[in-house]
Amino acid sequence: MSSRVGQKQAARVVRDQIAREKRRSRTLWTSVIAVAALVIAGLVGWGVLANQDSGSYTAPPGAVENGTGIAMGDGPVKIDVYEDFICPACGQFETQSGATLDQLVADGKATVVYHPLAFLDRMSSTNYSTRASAASGAAAEGGKFREFAKALFAKQPAEGSAGLTDNELIEIGRSVGLGDAFAQAVRDGKYKAWTAHVTDEASGDGVTGTPTVRVAGKDVQPTSQAILAAVG
Repeated sequence: MSSRVGQKQAARVVRDQIAREKRRSRTLWTSVIAVAALVIAGLVGWGVLANQDSGSYTAPPGAVENGTGIAMGDGPVKIDVYEDFICPACGQFETQSGATLDQLVADGKATVVYHPLAFLDRMSSTNYSTRASAASGAAAEGGKFREFAKALFAKQPAEGSAGLTDNELIEIGRSVGLGDAFAQAVRDGKYKAWTAHVTDEASGDGVTGTPTVRVAGKDVQPTSQAILAAVG
């Protein structure tokens, strides 16, 4: 009898040991799966962050190869114009020299690359520089970059103000022939990442203020006379 009881006790011990091993195995695999899930989530998060840090952006049609500006014309002399749509001096430059640049393009003498920057977001309460630059990218998509830029400067808000609203930007776009696709791009901020790219690249190229004008890679005074002399 005692031998039979001993056998039962031994069998129970073996069963308990097997059960403990199964529980330990399940716990181990659960931990492995949890760690793997965390690793995968971390890799996905890193990938998203890496893409953000890499400056991922969509350049509008008409942008130069490196996406840093919108090119007008195909003349042999390259003129780079760095401007901010809330910058008063940029508004004055457009008034005084915009027609000169347009004529150089029309005459086939120059390619003018406009770089709409967001240097002065701090000068509005709504990041107007970024919003206006992004809207100009949407205008480029609609083939109306220069028309839109001129209209923006004509209605330039004061530094320190809220700037024009998105609805006002859209109305300006409609006034130069842009439609619903432009309006949607403005509302969605489609070209805000592009604006950041343009601004960062300008800073990297040594641009510290607006307007900055470069003819064949050399800084010139932002006046019609200086530009014509450098082109000639």
